[in-house]
Amino acid sequence: MSFISYLINGISLGSVYAIIALGYTMVYGIAKMLNFAHGDIIMVGGYVVLTATAAMGMPPMLGILAAVIVCTVLGVTIERVAYRPLRNAASSLAVLITAIGVSYLLQNVALLLFGADTKSFTSVVSIPAVTLAGGDLTITGETMVTIAACIIIMAGLTLFINKSKAGQAMLAVSEDKGAAQLMGINVNGTIALTFAIGSALAAIASVLLCSAYPSLTPYTGAMPGIKAFVAAVFGGIGSIPGAMIGGILLGVIEILGKAYISSQMADAIVFAVLIVVLLVKPTGILGKQVQEKV
Repeated sequence: MSFISYLINGISLGSVYAIIALGYTMVYGIAKMLNFAHGDIIMVGGYVVLTATAAMGMPPMLGILAAVIVCTVLGVTIERVAYRPLRNAASSLAVLITAIGVSYLLQNVALLLFGADTKSFTSVVSIPAVTLAGGDLTITGETMVTIAACIIIMAGLTLFINKSKAGQAMLAVSEDKGAAQLMGINVNGTIALTFAIGSALAAIASVLLCSAYPSLTPYTGAMPGIKAFVAAVFGGIGSIPGAMIGGILLGVIEILGKAYISSQMADAIVFAVLIVVLLVKPTGILGKQVQEKV
């Protein structure tokens, strides 16, 4: 039963990576840029929930709602202030360097406000654990909620993209910004909406991550953010189903690597698998080869 337990924990961790990876893959697919400050928005969401529930005494649901609102506003503000002026820059490195700068800015603001000490995060999930197989297998409430949240978010986002007018606008902007603007689509508003959705999902991911691993520091979102970016590339960056597949596979590989090979080498194993996958299929599992016109 230990293997099944590790597998379920891997799927749970991978579901968190998948939710975070959605932010990367949507922004890249539509705005063609990498938002490396996305991981730190996770950290901001965690501190908002901690402050709302522990310091202000709010119910957990109100704390989560506050985190979603704050992270959404923060994501839209970052896009408007830091990224939009550089969208037409001659070099894409300008946006990349700015994203790294925003990441360090958020970390240092958190250091000033909350200090470097590790804060204890109380889980907001009240669902009791389920014991199966005569007590040999225990599935925590956090695991069940995380997997269910990932499935619901993925299904809802897919329906939103394919069925709604705003989703169709996102698809049009991802294909050709200039043509979309000529057709009357508000490109700036569509990209801002993409950042808003990605940042709201980062807030949800922060709650799930901190509930499963109950600690919080100004650097909490750094490594999960990098691994979620790896998951997005693994699955095929720009593909929403690819983000889910990449995230879950990454989580399973990480947990099994810790369990059966080495806990110190788990991260190295994850990145080694990514290298092998990209050598075999450079666009990722569900990525499509794009031919550039000369």
